[in-house]
Amino acid sequence: MGETIRIILADDHSIVRHGLKQLMGMTTDLQVVGEASNGQQVLGLLPGGCDLLLLDLSMPNLSGVELIRRIAAREDAPRVLVLSMHNEAQLVSRAIKAGAAGYLTKDSDPETLIAAIRKVARGGRYIDPALVDTMVFDHGLGEDKPPHERLSDREFQIFQLLVSGDSVNNIAARLSLSAKTISTHKLRLLQKMQMSSIAELTRYALEHQLIPH
Repeated sequence: MGETIRIILADDHSIVRHGLKQLMGMTTDLQVVGEASNGQQVLGLLPGGCDLLLLDLSMPNLSGVELIRRIAAREDAPRVLVLSMHNEAQLVSRAIKAGAAGYLTKDSDPETLIAAIRKVARGGRYIDPALVDTMVFDHGLGEDKPPHERLSDREFQIFQLLVSGDSVNNIAARLSLSAKTISTHKLRLLQKMQMSSIAELTRYALEHQLIPH
């Protein structure tokens, strides 16, 4: 089916990468040329050349959105197709705005994934139709945006880590930032969300399904 599409698989679960690699192996035009379990590994593999990065949003080191933005800024940037367990409209919107060309959830069937890879690799775009409905009807209508949409990408990343139970020091180490910087972001995001504690943030995150799994 035309030229071979070279793919890098980026997911921090080896069993997921293995399953995806087996799926690609059943086709004649998709070739896995690299695997990565975190954002830094992805950036290290890119100079080798690939046509498409199949990217999980929730990986160590770099947040998915920040990683997408860094990749999009490269001259040799591959097309990026997000494959995530998250189906929240806010995350989809942030990923697309950062430069992703497509977004699928991990409960998509294999045929849909293969079709999306081919479409995106050849210059098209693909967003799961169910996610499009969510973005339009639950997210795009009405003037009042939910509080978490006021957060910057970095603040939203730290918000997700805080509500997942990470401490300021752990987040600082994970993101290679100082604890003081994380504390500043924490204070700012609490102000933007008009909340006073992590417990409040966590309740909000649970209600809006914003806690990474």
